[in-house]
Amino acid sequence: MTVRSHVPADPDYQSRVRESFAQQRVMGYLGATLAKIQPGYCEIHLPFRPELCQQDDYIHGGIVGTIADSAAGYAGFSLMPKDSSVLTVEYKLNLIAPARGDLLIAKGHVVKTGKTLVITQAEVGAMTNSEVTQCATMLQTLICLHQ
Repeated sequence: MTVRSHVPADPDYQSRVRESFAQQRVMGYLGATLAKIQPGYCEIHLPFRPELCQQDDYIHGGIVGTIADSAAGYAGFSLMPKDSSVLTVEYKLNLIAPARGDLLIAKGHVVKTGKTLVITQAEVGAMTNSEVTQCATMLQTLICLHQ
């Protein structure tokens, strides 16, 4: 994944993203953390927990999609104006390997920004013993809502 250089519309984007992330009750419920935020880039970490698994002890695909959606969404949000909010319009998620490891890492980045729509991508990897296996890839469209 190539991360492009972006200039945020709000110089205080990190605080705004962190505050928004802290308000997402689902991230707290899952045990996910905001590991890294840069203009146009976001990384979310999710430690393995058995209660997040499906019947074969892989982290459920819906959980993988949730952290991919948030990582890419916050990557886009980091570039939006101070008076805006973000909402996912659509995403396409490909689950390409079982999500099994000690830690899931979702990395989202902005592909293209527009006045209203932002296109992002995310990759999710499952890490075991410092080795990461890509388990999902996502393409997403966001809408920038001006308040």
